Amino acid sequence: MMPAAIAQPSPQNLALSGSWTARSIGAIEPLISSLRVASAAQVTADGTRIEALDTAGAWLLQKLLQRLRDQGSEVSLQGLRPENQRLLELVAQHAAQQSDLSPAAGGKPSALLEHIGRGAADSVEQTLALLGFIGESALAFCANIAHPGRIRWRPILFNIRSAGVDALPIVGLLSFLLGIVVAYQAADQLRRYGANIFVADLVGLSMLREFAPLITAIIIAGRSGSAYAAQIGTMAVTEEIDAMRTIGITPMDLLVLPKIIALVIALPLLTVFADMLGVFGGMIMAWVQLDVGFGDFLDRFSKAISITSFAIGIGKAPVFAAIIAVVGCFQGMRTKGGADSVGRQTTRSVVQGIFLVIVVDALFSIAFSLLEL
Repeated sequence: MMPAAIAQPSPQNLALSGSWTARSIGAIEPLISSLRVASAAQVTADGTRIEALDTAGAWLLQKLLQRLRDQGSEVSLQGLRPENQRLLELVAQHAAQQSDLSPAAGGKPSALLEHIGRGAADSVEQTLALLGFIGESALAFCANIAHPGRIRWRPILFNIRSAGVDALPIVGLLSFLLGIVVAYQAADQLRRYGANIFVADLVGLSMLREFAPLITAIIIAGRSGSAYAAQIGTMAVTEEIDAMRTIGITPMDLLVLPKIIALVIALPLLTVFADMLGVFGGMIMAWVQLDVGFGDFLDRFSKAISITSFAIGIGKAPVFAAIIAVVGCFQGMRTKGGADSVGRQTTRSVVQGIFLVIVVDALFSIAFSLLEL
């Protein structure tokens, strides 16, 4: 095929020829920029000799026609094949929509109320879609319980290892440091009142009830929730999910449920690990700053901390795990377009996961306060 070309037999006539595709239009754009016609003229563009047209060529052809109109000419395009005409109309329609949505359209910024309205509409749409995804996940889970043979144990075990075992070092390190920080901040005040031993109460209650489950959930949201969104999002972009549906494999059973089940199992165990490392960090700081030995600390700890406090912290973990896994998988499933969409949805999964975990933790605190737990 010949490369794209523009000839001008007369000031009011253009002859378009060659292959208007991404590989053949390199020399056309400078020519369009330098093209001049008489103002207020009726210009006819003949597309009879256009051999091939793709979206890149249609966009450039649309740019040519728009440039002629901007110069004050009335333009008519003739001779295009029907399929090329439809492609050109589709590109023109898309360009018009992008222009309408642009804040700079017409030289005026979008109104504040319009931005608020669009944001509210997007939030409502995403909330409804998330609720629908939760319902779909619940139905798939019930179907797997009713037919245990459908449960995919190997993906579940793999996700337990990747989200649980592989996260032990970072969870343990941060929990240990958090226990040190809590004890260090309390040491000065407790020393003033001669209440050194009560550092065990402070470290134990704060770590077991709040800090350990919360910091573990935040770490997992940033580590595993983002990984879920990126993995599923990449599969959506490369059409692997569509291929799975084509061969009869349900993505919900293979991709979503194993991640949710694995994280619900792994996060409580990680929380117990964080409890131990956090309390151990507090013990070390109590020994260094307050001269409270390990034996005295553990003796006071066993008296001050009830099984209820431990159970409250562990009980939060499965809820946090379900939130993180569902949000990560949901955002991954909503990925469309290219690599930029994968990054955008991954970021949303982390932000929304952490936000919802903190909100739910606040609701738990209110509920436990009302129940006097």
